[in-house]
Amino acid sequence: MAVAVRDETRAPHPLAAFAEPARAAWNVAELMLAQDQLKAAPKGDGRPVMLLPGLFNSDRSNFVMRGFLEKLGYRAFGWELGRNFGVRAVGPEAERLIERIEAIRDETGEKVTLIGVSLGGIMARLVAHRRPDLVREVITVSSPYAGSPTATNVWLAFELITGEKISDESVKARSAEAAAPLDIPTTAIWSRSDGLVNGLICRDEHCRSIEINSSHMGVQLKPETLLAIADVLAASGGS
Repeated sequence: MAVAVRDETRAPHPLAAFAEPARAAWNVAELMLAQDQLKAAPKGDGRPVMLLPGLFNSDRSNFVMRGFLEKLGYRAFGWELGRNFGVRAVGPEAERLIERIEAIRDETGEKVTLIGVSLGGIMARLVAHRRPDLVREVITVSSPYAGSPTATNVWLAFELITGEKISDESVKARSAEAAAPLDIPTTAIWSRSDGLVNGLICRDEHCRSIEINSSHMGVQLKPETLLAIADVLAASGGS
């Protein structure tokens, strides 16, 4: 049987985007059914972990992931910058985000693991490039950092919410910086069936790549996502 190969330059089909809300609801249902699996996830070592939300979302979108990681034994922090309006939230040079990570590092005495969903993952990679002294590890979840913004169904929303254009030189420069290989452990969790972003631009050959089957909306609630994150963190324990 022939296997369809998605073009990395194209956004998901509009019908895939239309199905996102229903698939996100199923992620919630799966979460309720997977409690035993989640309880069996490997325990944490107390290291600080900060969660970065996706476009237009706030820390509330990550409350399930944060609670899960705290129960495992990690010190999980929100980003505390309100909704993710891009540079409007983090500052033109991500200075407000960097200040938040510095505060966590100073409070805990340790470098911080960054877990970013969608746009939050792109921001996590950007900060890791600029301040490797603050960041221990980066885990991105459905973050389209490795390709063109037009290979998504959300680039117009990005422009509207952030006030920036994807054609702006500043946006292009940040995108290229985020896409460059990092010198710290990096993992990309992505889905080929993502309805909002092309999953193929959510990973690259320079990092650990974990494919899941999920919608974009609510991917941070997907048991498969949570268990993948727990496994990655456990594997890097003590490093």
